[in-house]
Amino acid sequence: MTTAGNVVKVEEADRLRVYAVEYLNARPLWETLRDGPAAKIVDLQLARPSELARALAEKEADVGLLPVAAAATIGDLRLIRGMAIACRTKVRSVSIVSERPIHELTSIGLDLSSRTSVVLGRLLLQRRKLTPHLFGAEPQAAIEAVKDRTGALIIGDAALDVENRFPYRLDLAEDWIDWTGLPFVFAAWFARPGAVRAEHEELLRAAKREGLLRRDAIAKEHAARTGLAEASLQSYLRDSLCHDLGDNELRGMERFWIEAARAHLLPSCSAVFSAAGDAEPVSSVRRPISAPPPSRTSFGTRARPSLDALLSRAADGERLSLAEGTRLLREGTFFELGLAADAVRRRKHPKGVVTYIVDRNVNYTNVCTTSCRFCAFYRPVGHPEGYVLSREVLGKKLQEVVDAGGVQILLQGGLNPELPLTWYEDLFRWMKSEYKLGLHALSPEEIIHLSNLEKLPVRTILERLHAAGLDSVPGGGAEILVDRVRRKIAKTKCTSAEWLGVMRTAHQMGLRSSATMMYGTIDTPEERVQHLLKVRDLQDETGGFTAFFCWDFQFEKGVHILPGEHGTHLYLRTQAVARLMLDNVDHVGASWVTQGPAVGQVALRFGADDFGSVMFEENVVSSAGTTFGINADKIEGRIKEAGFRSVRRNVRYDWLTEPV
Repeated sequence: MTTAGNVVKVEEADRLRVYAVEYLNARPLWETLRDGPAAKIVDLQLARPSELARALAEKEADVGLLPVAAAATIGDLRLIRGMAIACRTKVRSVSIVSERPIHELTSIGLDLSSRTSVVLGRLLLQRRKLTPHLFGAEPQAAIEAVKDRTGALIIGDAALDVENRFPYRLDLAEDWIDWTGLPFVFAAWFARPGAVRAEHEELLRAAKREGLLRRDAIAKEHAARTGLAEASLQSYLRDSLCHDLGDNELRGMERFWIEAARAHLLPSCSAVFSAAGDAEPVSSVRRPISAPPPSRTSFGTRARPSLDALLSRAADGERLSLAEGTRLLREGTFFELGLAADAVRRRKHPKGVVTYIVDRNVNYTNVCTTSCRFCAFYRPVGHPEGYVLSREVLGKKLQEVVDAGGVQILLQGGLNPELPLTWYEDLFRWMKSEYKLGLHALSPEEIIHLSNLEKLPVRTILERLHAAGLDSVPGGGAEILVDRVRRKIAKTKCTSAEWLGVMRTAHQMGLRSSATMMYGTIDTPEERVQHLLKVRDLQDETGGFTAFFCWDFQFEKGVHILPGEHGTHLYLRTQAVARLMLDNVDHVGASWVTQGPAVGQVALRFGADDFGSVMFEENVVSSAGTTFGINADKIEGRIKEAGFRSVRRNVRYDWLTEPV
């Protein structure tokens, strides 16, 4: 910030990057940041809560009006005193709506805009001992799904729009207050450590003071834009909502975090304040999750948890935050990470069994339009080394799998614009009719490519492929699910949200999938853990991931990016942290294809319970010079040498043999 005379000039780098919720309920807290004098200092972006949480986690924002569930998941954020989106009575804008009483519902569509509302909904359903099928949807799609025994959890402006449309409505805030006697806090201002100074906090407080004076005007403007009754909106802003973060609101927020941690929906955390006007991080210090809500005086300075405490919590099955996982990846000692990950493996798989699958990885074409900077396998359209495998060649490969007692084909390739959807449908039907093998095929990137090529929705592509024989979806193309990284290493590839969206749709259709992570290009430890959290969040929603595999970037001279952090030590650390973070994913696979069979054996003591696949062939990784390969007998021998019993499996991890 520079001055010239009495004129204050704010350099771009000095501007405070603020993200706020775009809903009506948040406008009193941010409106004058956009329109008043503060606009010279504040760069304000409006987004739905889930996007706001992503921006804060990925350091695109300095401060955000963040859902409190997202704050717990991120961890190590500073809670700013006195301001929130909260309620002390019925809130009206967070409800489960339906045509039948809630206890008669068999499914509920979840508006995924805010994780706080979804976690609250799950808690209240558990309390009522109700177990409807839950599925994620965009707000309008969730509303349109309401019929007979299907309800919808709707939040924000969309909930106000349909407030009187359905005969049954469970107001989640009212139900929470009935249960706990405490207010509910949906969101508050949270900042990255060191990002917000005292004058910034005062800007936020001034915005709140001015915004509360404008509530009636805000209601009038919203009514004119939406057609909703002005008086009803005034009552909503004045009577239903509370924009204070007082003692009772803090107790309510802590109680929510305690209940969500007890239900394994959020990491254990606490809000911590120091002197007045100074905000401290959301703390991951463990308090027994059975403990009662704290009194106001318990909001005091707390010590940072030790690494041993974090490892113990994770080994016991408690959920870790982004900040905690990053700390373990950076600072955790090698063998203690392994011991904790092994404890999780033993708890999830107490019979001492390690699985593997007899299948074949077939790369049907190397022609690709994405030009990933790290890929040595692809060839551009028209290149003399480009290929599409003929059915004669494919048939020989598939018959070898059948003859070896294999059960599946993993089929992936480049994004070849000359292969239409009908080519895949015909291929799948032929493979199924002739060879009767399971078809684990086409990564999300390939599905999106077909969607764009055919100008059809992703769901339609998946439905047609499923009808032709697709059984499950591999997790290829994930790399790192952080768009900063994706834009650098594969700028034409799908975004992280698009990759996750394909998996969400596949899971909703009943298809299972694997999740993968390729690290070691330009990614940071924090970004690797962000990747894990995105997998974990989707798994919470769908339960559709069967397993997780990770490996480091296999560098070859001639590709257009240099290797970052890599090596056996980092691989084992990364896999161990993945096992600790992914508490809701049952299986973790050892990546012996990239690391070698001996390291694969060690990986079985760093959280892995699966030895992957018999490697008839592999073309993508081997294009970078990695050529490890072993048959089923040698896999079983490696598993036995490591102290385990081996079992053959299918893609859903059903056992096909008895342990040996």
